[in-house]
Amino acid sequence: MQLLRLNALAPNFQLPQTAVTIGNFDGVHLGHQAMVSQLQEVAQTKQLKTLVMIFEPQPLEFFKGYEAPPRITSLREKVEYLTALGVDYIAIAKFDDHFRNLSAEEFADLLKNKLNAQSLVLGDDFHFGKNRQGNSDFLKQYGFEVTNLNTVEFDGERVSSTRIRQVLQAGDLALAAKLLGRPYSMIGRVQYGDQIGRTLNFPTINVRVGRHRPCLSGIYSVEVICESTSLTEKVKAENPAKTGILGYQTDALFGAGHVGTRPAIQQEHPEWRLEVHFPDVSANLYGLLMRVTFLHYLHGEKNYSSLEALQAGIDNDVVELLEFRQNTPKFPF
Repeated sequence: MQLLRLNALAPNFQLPQTAVTIGNFDGVHLGHQAMVSQLQEVAQTKQLKTLVMIFEPQPLEFFKGYEAPPRITSLREKVEYLTALGVDYIAIAKFDDHFRNLSAEEFADLLKNKLNAQSLVLGDDFHFGKNRQGNSDFLKQYGFEVTNLNTVEFDGERVSSTRIRQVLQAGDLALAAKLLGRPYSMIGRVQYGDQIGRTLNFPTINVRVGRHRPCLSGIYSVEVICESTSLTEKVKAENPAKTGILGYQTDALFGAGHVGTRPAIQQEHPEWRLEVHFPDVSANLYGLLMRVTFLHYLHGEKNYSSLEALQAGIDNDVVELLEFRQNTPKFPF
C-alpha cells in the first residue's frame, strides 16, 4: 500500500490508472469493506489499481469542531484497516477552505488528473463539491464509469458509522464487533499523564486517543497488545514478580480501562483520556504503541465527591472486572 497526501503531491507525479472509492471510512465497517471488495472486483476486471480517497479532518470535524460526531477510528487506524483489506493506494485529502469550495467540476478534474481515475465505486447517496452539487450522475456525464453500491444491512438495519457510534455509546460491544467485522479497539502510544492513579494505588498507562473525542466512555474490561514488541515479555523483564493477568489473544494483558474526561478531577480544560490499569504489573511502558481492545462494558463515567470516593470506586470496578475475566474463560464475542 502507498499512502498519498493530495496537497503534497509533486506537479509531475503520475499514478497508474485507478479505480477509486471516496468517503470518510470512519470505522472501516462492513459497509466500507463491501465497498472495497466491489472496488477490487472492478479494478481486477479492468486491470486498474485500487485507490481509496479519505478526508482529514473529516468534513463535519471541519465544520463543527468539537461538536462533530465522535470518531470511531483515528487516521492511523483507518490506514491500518484499509491496508489490511489490500488496497493499492490510500489518498488523504486535506479538508480545508480550499477543498470545501471546489466545484463539482474541479473535484472531478482532481479525480481524473491527480488520481488518474478511470472507474469509480460510490455509495448510493454520494455527493461532493461546493454545496454538495455533484453526484454519481454528474460523474457519469463527466466520463467516468460509476458503480453504485447498495446499502449493506445487518439484522434488517443499515450498517453505518452513525449506527456503530450509537451501539458503542450504549455499551453493546458484541453488536459493535459484528457491525465492524472485528472487536472494537483503539491504538495509541503510551504518554505521560498527571500520575494521579499512582497516588490512589492504581497506576495506569495513559494511551493517546488520537481523535478529537472517542465514541465511547466509561469503565471497561480490556486487553492490550503492544504493536512493536512483546508486551508480556516486556512486563516480565521489568519485574518478574509482577507479570499481570493474561488476556485472550496471544501476548495480550488483561486490564481495567477507563475512557472519559475524569469529572472527579478538577481541570481547567477537560480532555479525553484512555487509561488502563494492569493488575499486578510494575513496568515502564512509556512510548510503546498499544492496541486496546474493549471486551466488556461495566458502567459509565461517574463524578465522585472526593479522591477517597474515587479510590473506593476504582477498587470496586477492578474487583468486578477481575471477576469478569475469571468467569469468562473464552473471548467474549
